[in-house]
Amino acid sequence: MQTVEIAIPYTPREEFLALHNRSERWAAVVAHRRAGKTVACINELIKGALTCHLPNPRFAYVAPTFGQAKDVVWEYLKEFAGVIPGVTFHETELRADFPNGARVRLYSSDKYDRMRGVYFDGIVLDEYADMDPRAWTEVIRPALSDRKGWGVFIGTPKGRNGFWQIYDQATKQDNWLALVLKASETGLVDQAELEDAKRSMSADQYAQEYECSFQAAVVGAYYAQQMNRLEDDKRLGRVPWDSAAEVITAWDLGVGDSTAIWFMQAVGQERRIIDYYEGSGVGLDHYVKVVREKPYTYEQHILPHDVEVKEMSTGKSRKEFLEGLGLEVTVAPKLSIEDGINSVRNMLEACWFDAEKCERGIEALRHYRAEYDDKREVLRLRPVHDWSSHGADAFRYLAVGYKSNKADWSGWSQPNVKWVV
Repeated sequence: MQTVEIAIPYTPREEFLALHNRSERWAAVVAHRRAGKTVACINELIKGALTCHLPNPRFAYVAPTFGQAKDVVWEYLKEFAGVIPGVTFHETELRADFPNGARVRLYSSDKYDRMRGVYFDGIVLDEYADMDPRAWTEVIRPALSDRKGWGVFIGTPKGRNGFWQIYDQATKQDNWLALVLKASETGLVDQAELEDAKRSMSADQYAQEYECSFQAAVVGAYYAQQMNRLEDDKRLGRVPWDSAAEVITAWDLGVGDSTAIWFMQAVGQERRIIDYYEGSGVGLDHYVKVVREKPYTYEQHILPHDVEVKEMSTGKSRKEFLEGLGLEVTVAPKLSIEDGINSVRNMLEACWFDAEKCERGIEALRHYRAEYDDKREVLRLRPVHDWSSHGADAFRYLAVGYKSNKADWSGWSQPNVKWVV
């Protein structure tokens, strides 16, 4: 076999040599803004494509959205791989085919189902803090199993969410590289620029974006303070089901989208969140079956106000359909999102969560945040609609819709936290 020497126009920064030279299969890299992580990751994939000895190697870069992959990463891939003789680029698929049969393709995590059924020899998940965690556990990790491919998680912190969990895992387990690149330590951004950034950003923003702080409050995250306090108070842990108490469910119904259900018990002034379920691509009868198969005795099932809207095709509302399946429905009042968010903040002060059964729902509450206007540098009045919306909306219906004669809420209610935009 003839060996061909190819010079890629990339000089690795010293800070990323540990990533390029690692022997570990997995890597979690927490990098400050402008560190050059995207360029490093694209070249890591190109190196993998050129050096993999398995037949038809497959490598992938995953961004939170297709737009992010196309607008930034695609140009880098063409720039650095374009010097390779015989490489071809497929614009519609954001794919580069190499002369040795290897491929590097760009994907988005918001459409992670498109990666089902394929295999990967190596993959980079960029800005993993913005991704639906199920993309990794349900699709990407299995796609690496056949050929024992490697994975790199890289990004900037956004609170103690899924990326924090991955990094925490990397610091504790063998076969993981854990790397933190802080602007104050790398010298990749000059001091004058850092000082100017400090003057134009809040302390939390600067700590998050430039000093890689997982503890800094996420900009626009509605429930970050409450969820951090729950964790500090050890109220995210094991919360057993009490068979003597009835269970309340709260639903967010997706149309061609995910449906989320919370399961709560009100015991005295405690709100025990004992379970969570989320699914997609199935009918309402599936969720009724899920609820019935659990061993719980139910007090009420809370659904959003639009459950009463009649569908054109059937002339029946989803409320009527669910009641036809034997589910007694309580319709949550129609309140503004702001009022609902404040209700959730108040309710969280009395909550205990089962961390294992409610893991995805807890992640949704941590991640749920307001849209940020980059041009005006202000938070918008509406939340970001992403994977976390379903769990967060269902919990909002729980907070505004639960009423019981069995419990007195007045004893623990605290003043509303102001919603700053």
